Amino acid sequence: MKEYIKRIDLTRDYEAHKEEYRQAIEAVCRETAFSGGKYAELFDKEFAAYVGTKYACGVNNGTSALHCAMLALGVGPGDEVIVPANTYIATAWGVSYTGATPVFADCTADTWEIDPANIEDGFRLPSVEQFEAQITPRTKGIIGVHLYGQPFDYEGIRRIAEKHGLFVVEDCAQAHGARFEGRNVGTLGELACFSFYPGKNLYAFGEGGSVVCNREDYWKHMTRLKNQGCDVRYYHDEIGYNYRLEGLQAAVLSVSLRYLPQWTGRRQEIGRRYLREIQNPLITMQKHPENTESVFHLFVIQVPDHNHFIKYMEKSGVECNMHYPVPCHLQNAYAFLGGKKGDCPNAERLAEHCVTLPLFPEMREEEVTRVIDLCNAYLQVSYSLPSQQ
Repeated sequence: MKEYIKRIDLTRDYEAHKEEYRQAIEAVCRETAFSGGKYAELFDKEFAAYVGTKYACGVNNGTSALHCAMLALGVGPGDEVIVPANTYIATAWGVSYTGATPVFADCTADTWEIDPANIEDGFRLPSVEQFEAQITPRTKGIIGVHLYGQPFDYEGIRRIAEKHGLFVVEDCAQAHGARFEGRNVGTLGELACFSFYPGKNLYAFGEGGSVVCNREDYWKHMTRLKNQGCDVRYYHDEIGYNYRLEGLQAAVLSVSLRYLPQWTGRRQEIGRRYLREIQNPLITMQKHPENTESVFHLFVIQVPDHNHFIKYMEKSGVECNMHYPVPCHLQNAYAFLGGKKGDCPNAERLAEHCVTLPLFPEMREEEVTRVIDLCNAYLQVSYSLPSQQ
């Protein structure tokens, strides 16, 4: 019987490097440097050097990173920030936690990343021959997400931002090491936010995140915010948060960072095999523009019936799932904003047809081949994808 292929299997990395992880954890325990401290500061320096920025501000998770970034940029009640409808909900949480309002923009029909044209032109209101502007006098900035490890069209977003006097923040939670026009993601916008949640390309043994930047004032402000609003202990200059990166997680991340280039190379090998060898006309794959370099955090496809496809793969011993089944503007948490089906048609279409295939650095060649063969053998004559507009 063939071995079951998980969508992602973290145990293989742990088994390969467990002694290094254990030594790193024991060093923290010996010094009891558990909350912030020496190992968190060391990782900040290492990660900033890896990304190519002057500063990195380690925090307790990627959602907190987004919140700190918004606060550092002065976002607050009455403001609006444009975010993609096709993203994990945390991108919008970072805006909402400040009291500001996320405004959801559609993705493109091919890259599935935030669509610059949708931001400037707005979206068509249901049954009304007019467009509602995404950018208003309340708009402060745009968060672009390098979703699935594929960089978004930064130049297209930057031109709009410069035209309207807006900031651009990169959500790099899924894109450690990705490149846009030869530059590392994280070095493009005013600030960039990373997540180290288990399963990310660079991950902790729990939670972790970081905001990177080149401006010392942003870094100092975020460092104060994450540390209960203190520059000096017990002297609180503003309302702050307990967002510090744990020493244990930082030490684990320092170990993992050594292997990130190797893991990235393997992800790219697998992703390119999928792109090259999956040739089933029922399967639509994400477009990767030539001026970008994806790190394939996730390999998402579209199929006519995602539930049918997932059951087919499961029956064949392969785990698949969905990223993401409900776009942000249709989430119950944001119902008060009045978002309706039809506002972001490309994001909605993707949500209705998306499936994520197994992809992680430790996948064996025979497992990759098996996934490809099953995809090519998939036949569902009862369904066909609607043509892309």
